[in-house]
Amino acid sequence: MQNNDVVRKKAGSVPALELEIDLLIKDQRWLKKMSEAGFNKLIRKSVLSSLEIADPAIGGPGEICIVLSNDAHVQELNKQWRQIDRPTNVLSFPQIEPFAPFEGMLGDIILSLETLEIEAKNNQIAFGDHLTHLVVHGFVHILGYDHQNDKEADEMESMEIKILSNLKIANPYAD
Repeated sequence: MQNNDVVRKKAGSVPALELEIDLLIKDQRWLKKMSEAGFNKLIRKSVLSSLEIADPAIGGPGEICIVLSNDAHVQELNKQWRQIDRPTNVLSFPQIEPFAPFEGMLGDIILSLETLEIEAKNNQIAFGDHLTHLVVHGFVHILGYDHQNDKEADEMESMEIKILSNLKIANPYAD
């Protein structure tokens, strides 16, 4: 299943941003959690809040693909691209330079259903809240944030916390 959702955002003196969000449901088990329309709404809110708070430079219309997948697919991608032979909750594949003006094909975000479910259950987090966090996490990676060292991790986590707070979601990094 694939759905395209076009989002337009006007921020201050910045020209209107046109962003196409392509949603690809690769594993139908996702639909037991929420309808396709529900995913579209949650993902759109997550991305719009990320754009509002991160306020990236805008060069022109953009497009991003969000793939709702599973552990087997994510493990395959993780092994191929990161040489890590295990699934993870979210993978981001930016197609723009870090912190470059936002335009064109921005990248892909792939989410794993099983890992997300286990983490939400183990951490007693609502599935939708954890999914929102992972979409935000993946999207800020697309924008250029990373967590390869402590300084980068602090900066990225701080950005995520601000975005999630804007969405009324608790700090996922709090002890």
